[in-house]
Amino acid sequence: MRKKKAYSGPQRAYHIDDFCNRYGVGRSATYKLIKEGKLPSVVVAGRRLIPHDAAEALLRGTAE
Repeated sequence: MRKKKAYSGPQRAYHIDDFCNRYGVGRSATYKLIKEGKLPSVVVAGRRLIPHDAAEALLRGTAE
């Protein structure tokens, strides 16, 4: 069985916990932002991910 090669490029999306740690936002607040449509997210293989561009837009105050 082959091992998958680890991706070493820039992080393109964050799991909820990773987003919270990196941007200093609580889990409840993060889910509230997602529910309100202020923080776009995607579900991939059962995991909710926040695209890096969406996280940065929220930080800049330019989120949709």
